[in-house]
Amino acid sequence: MIDLITLLNELTSYEFEKEWFEFKLNMKSSHEIGEYISALSNSAASIGKKQGFLIWGIDDAWDEQNQKHSIIGTSFNPDSNAEHNEPLKHYLERLLKPSVNLSFDEVIYDNKRIVVLSISAAKTIPTSFDGKRYIRIGSSKEDLSKFPEHEVQLFYVLREGIPSITNVESKYQDLSFNKLFGYYGSKGIVLKQDTFKKNLELLTENGKYNLLAQLLSDNSQLPLRVSIFDGVDKASNLFSVREFGYNCLLYSLDELLRYGDVLNIIQADERNRIVERKDVPLFDSKAFNEAIINSVLHNKWVDGNEPMVSVFSNRIEILSRGTLAPTQTLDGFLRGESVPVNEKLSEIFLQLHISEKSGRGVPTIISTYGKDSIKINENSIVVTIPFNWINVVGNKVGNKVGNKVSSKLEKAGLTENRQKVISEIRNNPNITKEQLSMIIGISTTAIDKNLEYLKAHNYIERVGSKKTGYWKVIK
Repeated sequence: MIDLITLLNELTSYEFEKEWFEFKLNMKSSHEIGEYISALSNSAASIGKKQGFLIWGIDDAWDEQNQKHSIIGTSFNPDSNAEHNEPLKHYLERLLKPSVNLSFDEVIYDNKRIVVLSISAAKTIPTSFDGKRYIRIGSSKEDLSKFPEHEVQLFYVLREGIPSITNVESKYQDLSFNKLFGYYGSKGIVLKQDTFKKNLELLTENGKYNLLAQLLSDNSQLPLRVSIFDGVDKASNLFSVREFGYNCLLYSLDELLRYGDVLNIIQADERNRIVERKDVPLFDSKAFNEAIINSVLHNKWVDGNEPMVSVFSNRIEILSRGTLAPTQTLDGFLRGESVPVNEKLSEIFLQLHISEKSGRGVPTIISTYGKDSIKINENSIVVTIPFNWINVVGNKVGNKVGNKVSSKLEKAGLTENRQKVISEIRNNPNITKEQLSMIIGISTTAIDKNLEYLKAHNYIERVGSKKTGYWKVIK
């Protein structure tokens, strides 16, 4: 039995509706309710949730001041009759194929009447309503047949389970593991040549190397990248880009953590000095290390994108692709309940003492920088580590170096706008030209021209179709 108050506390704390829940005020169209049930049932299954939820009485707009969705209340009556004077639930169950467990519940929440419809996730085939299958794309309800890639993915999940780094085959099969053996050896653990693939679960059921094997191989094909900007946002000059990889992920992570020590300037605090000066680091190294390890450990590697670290003049942003594990709640995540996105990788990190299962990573970050330092977006989690500058640092040196970098790039045909396009695509491979236009401040026609140039000169490529594909930075 679901605790409805706990559930509503959880759902209203998300800034955006997710694929598995929808807020409505007084939607009464029986047919539209059926379409939403199909979409939520299918989307819950596609991301590994056991249930989806359709909720009446809560505003879908985010209340920035109160940091939650407004509780309005509803007059919707689930016991009303649907079309042809038929009870609503009977009408819905008759047109839903295959059958779906539906449960209408009412609760008083924040002194307002709320109606919650719990919907079981699709099991063996997608859920249809009145002969049509629906899916959630972001927070919108769509006809599944119009999105063949999502349809294929849903059938795969229903047949094979949620894609993971252990059941998805790597497109690279000529892999070697000399560095993996060396890393384990440095920790005093001996891997056996004839059993390590099985013990570390590096093979799919058909005997092919999986994504975990690719990540741990001598060349993971995926770098951990740090982009340094000389201003407070990505519109400023790109100072430098450091890549740690293409290497065994364990070594790349070690290099990235060591680079954190390079970034963490030790400042001499001579304020109120009597005898000895005080050394003050630019940021908290423990919080930084926990954020980096979590970003690698919980990254959604199956999408082919790596975590991203962006350094600005006043902060570091550490972005991990994907979102919480299907069985994880937002409250549990913030309290440090350990529910790994990549279970086997988590076991390996534990075995090698890279991380521990105490769940102290997120609480360490929050205790140092507060809850607002962690932002859960629709397809990413971003941790912000602010800088503790003792004195205001001038930007003359940064500008000079940044301008030299920009001058060099412009000679290679990379104008400032083209650099910005590449930077934004790195940040969000699914970004649209309309979004690029708004962020960079130029017309969509100008965006088209810059994209064509970057494609023609092999800086970027489009993977998949215009509608459902994504951008990839080549160099």
